[in-house]
Amino acid sequence: MHNPHDPRVLPMRDGVSPSCVVLPSTGSGLLLDFLTQRLPAVPRADWLRRIAAGEVVDELGRAASAGMPFAPGLRYYYYRELEHEPPLPFTEAILHHDEHLLVADKPHFLPVVPAGRYLQQTLLVRLKRRLNLPELSPVHRIDAGTAGLVLLSTQRATRGRYQALFRERAVRKVYEAIAPWRADLALPRVHESRLEECGQFFRMHEVPGAPNATTAIDVIERAADLARYRLEPVTGRRHQLRVQMAALGLPLVGDTLYPQVNDPAPGDFSNPLQLLARELSFTDPVSGERRYCTSGLRLRSLDDFSGQGRTAPDRCA
Repeated sequence: MHNPHDPRVLPMRDGVSPSCVVLPSTGSGLLLDFLTQRLPAVPRADWLRRIAAGEVVDELGRAASAGMPFAPGLRYYYYRELEHEPPLPFTEAILHHDEHLLVADKPHFLPVVPAGRYLQQTLLVRLKRRLNLPELSPVHRIDAGTAGLVLLSTQRATRGRYQALFRERAVRKVYEAIAPWRADLALPRVHESRLEECGQFFRMHEVPGAPNATTAIDVIERAADLARYRLEPVTGRRHQLRVQMAALGLPLVGDTLYPQVNDPAPGDFSNPLQLLARELSFTDPVSGERRYCTSGLRLRSLDDFSGQGRTAPDRCA
């Protein structure tokens, strides 16, 4: 397989590495027809413009032409573009950067990777552009609405070793969240459930069956009807913390997906999800060093919501 970052194919451009589309093993007609049908978000005229500019090339670095026939199994590379991308007025921080690993502190609302209406305004593209790291890639992800720590591999050669840490559950992850307080819910507790997609907006929900998601939950402090929680996910299912907390009657403050979808207006940053990836600790598989990373970001104070003083959690519930 050819490296999509090989400059003989297409180089990184303004922080964006080329995207890849693989032609099926069977087919006929023109490459242009296939691209128009397979990727309809890009108009045919736009494909013609990109082809004329030499911005659609195959895995051997050969530029496509408008009349090029469909070639089964061949890979083609192109740049993803967005005509109108809304700005995100938040800045990420770099907490650690070495030859193999980068640890970023991501603000609320910033997506980790390009998707939907965001390309340049993503953590990955910003860092690629800022540091000129064409092989930079996240080894795990957090939601755009979640703030906090993200680990990224700086080179392909050692990326698999960092990915294995998460696959083998060798990373200790600690989150903080603000959610309602339930005096009748005994804490600390370990919540286990089975999460599956429910087919709407990529949402998840709890279903009967063998558990595939486990989270340790404790309370740090409370003020009136809200509390700050410490969440330690053992597994890494999509939206795990948000789904499980909502299922316990503790939906996170600012959550626009659980328990109900409530899509804010574009550009409304007034009510961020109160979820923070606070700590990550692991043994670096390349250097052998023990690493402990902590976010410099903070969730809102409970006093901001309640206007009342904090109290110690009730351990007798």
